[in-house]
Amino acid sequence: MDLGLAGKVAIITGGSGGIGRGLVLEFAREGIHVVSASRDVKTGNKIAVEAKRQGLSGTVLPIATDITKRQSVDAMVAQCRDQLGPVDVLVNNAGGVAHPAAFEELDDEARRWEIALNVDGVVNCCQAVSEDMLGRNTGSIINISSNSSLLGEAAMNVVHYGGLKGFVNSFTKALAWEWAKRGVRVNNICPGWIVPEDADTVGEGSFWNRFGFETMGRPDDMAKQLEDGTLYNMSGLPIPRLGRPEDIANLALFLSSDAASYITGQMVSVSGGAYMA
Repeated sequence: MDLGLAGKVAIITGGSGGIGRGLVLEFAREGIHVVSASRDVKTGNKIAVEAKRQGLSGTVLPIATDITKRQSVDAMVAQCRDQLGPVDVLVNNAGGVAHPAAFEELDDEARRWEIALNVDGVVNCCQAVSEDMLGRNTGSIINISSNSSLLGEAAMNVVHYGGLKGFVNSFTKALAWEWAKRGVRVNNICPGWIVPEDADTVGEGSFWNRFGFETMGRPDDMAKQLEDGTLYNMSGLPIPRLGRPEDIANLALFLSSDAASYITGQMVSVSGGAYMA
């Protein structure tokens, strides 16, 4: 699709994960110059090589970033500005679960890790790009939340994570209201299960490699289980197929563009109909 985004500059956090990889490549396909901000810069470099191999018109610049630390985020934004230009789009994609657990067994270390990543990271990145966006009266922020914040069953054994993504939902609306008259739109995507096409394309720190593949199976197995009607938490989807990273990227691109210039403070579940507002 051509959404008039060629030449824009976007920061995508968590660029080395499954959804992140799809976001980075699809944004670059649109001609957007993309910073892939992740602690896993090794995987980021592989994605940049893949973008060149595909002949994508947008630049992919991997920058090692720890979004839980404001100093690291500020340094990433400064490098983005120096090498690509001021930030037009921010996709707060980085987030995750420390490990699945019954809520009463959740340990303090895991709880604090999840707060730092899912809450502090989003706040740090929004504040860090505020100068570029508010100073020019233009910009789009897309926060990636989760269906775990919308459906009780989707938060089974990740209750704390679901609650933190509920913060992201409320934060999105509040910031959208505050920044609307200053030219900056803020919207929210809540993915359901989004499965990478290939298990080998996601970074080591992705939840898929930490526990997802072990819990859910590998992509080929999941596709077969869905067809057989035995796939955990997905076999009853109204749209009977696996969600893929490009499904998130397509909506994020639309929300980044002037085609969505009258849309802010909105939340959309991309989940094959698992959640219907």
